[in-house]
Amino acid sequence: MAYTTINKSSEHFNTKLYSGNGGTQTISSVGFQPDFTWLKKRNGTGYHFLVDAVRGAPKTVFSNDTSAEVSQVNGLTAFNSDGFAVGSNSTINGNSDTFASWNWKANGAGSSNTDGTITSTVSANTTAGFSIATWSGTGSNGSIGHGLGGVDCMIIKDLSNSRDFYFWQKTMAYNTRLELNNTEAFTTNTDNMTALPDATKINMAVSTQNNGSGNNYVGYFFQEKQGYSKFGRFTANGNADNAFVYCGFKPAWVMMKCDDTTDGWSKWYMFDTARSPENMNIKELEANGNSAESGNGADYAQIDMLSNGFKIRNGSSWGPASSGKTNIYMAFAEAPLVGSNNVPCTAR
Repeated sequence: MAYTTINKSSEHFNTKLYSGNGGTQTISSVGFQPDFTWLKKRNGTGYHFLVDAVRGAPKTVFSNDTSAEVSQVNGLTAFNSDGFAVGSNSTINGNSDTFASWNWKANGAGSSNTDGTITSTVSANTTAGFSIATWSGTGSNGSIGHGLGGVDCMIIKDLSNSRDFYFWQKTMAYNTRLELNNTEAFTTNTDNMTALPDATKINMAVSTQNNGSGNNYVGYFFQEKQGYSKFGRFTANGNADNAFVYCGFKPAWVMMKCDDTTDGWSKWYMFDTARSPENMNIKELEANGNSAESGNGADYAQIDMLSNGFKIRNGSSWGPASSGKTNIYMAFAEAPLVGSNNVPCTAR
């Protein structure tokens, strides 16, 4: 029995590691032309760079900061058929420094979408359930088309002003949000959305984080695809034998956050199998912080990537491992548990 229509996940999402040279260079072997690339320095402090093909390189936002969009002329300068080009900015190309790039495929620069009351520009990969949209806010209730058959997770950033990132996924109520750039718990407001996303559009209220009058926005939208992507929630138990999260695939990339607390360990922990090819996976980066890659899991976030999901491997009274704490997560596949050839994948 096949559990996926995507046998080769790396045609739609892929992690590419590279070393900086302090000048300019082309990063190749991504496996496709990326439309959304997220960059982070590993061996030292540095902002996260988020660049996409709809806004166009070198326009950049930073997941660990509230800053408006900036044009980083020496940052990620272009997308190409098998990767991207970077300039001399030391944050993403410092000489002899090490870097991670996470890459998603959409559908190029995008086209006009009138499914909502607000016209958006949308680049959509319906096979993998990923789209990028840009729009201008109206300051009144409205909607924007997303180009997918539904939305299970979204990240939105005001490009015009210094504001928090808006984060929502399907286990959350329509009027709640998290903020990618900080450790805040759920925020409940009537200005988030007027209703859950539907098959064609996002139903927005009047939050300055997604629909402020005259402000420009970018949204990254994800629809869950069996055997390739998963968005959900789990509860930790605080024991060394901690929670197991079933995904239906071998994860390549996982991001998680404790969603009901604002303590210093309620961070957006990021893991991937490229930086940590063996279990336990303890090489964490933090989407809300500029810290270097941790090599010991900071005793609070340690996971195994398994053939069918991931497992929290540390017992702790803090962070995502803490007893009774709920955590939201995003996960993308290295390989489906069972592909169309009916051959199961294996664990690491």
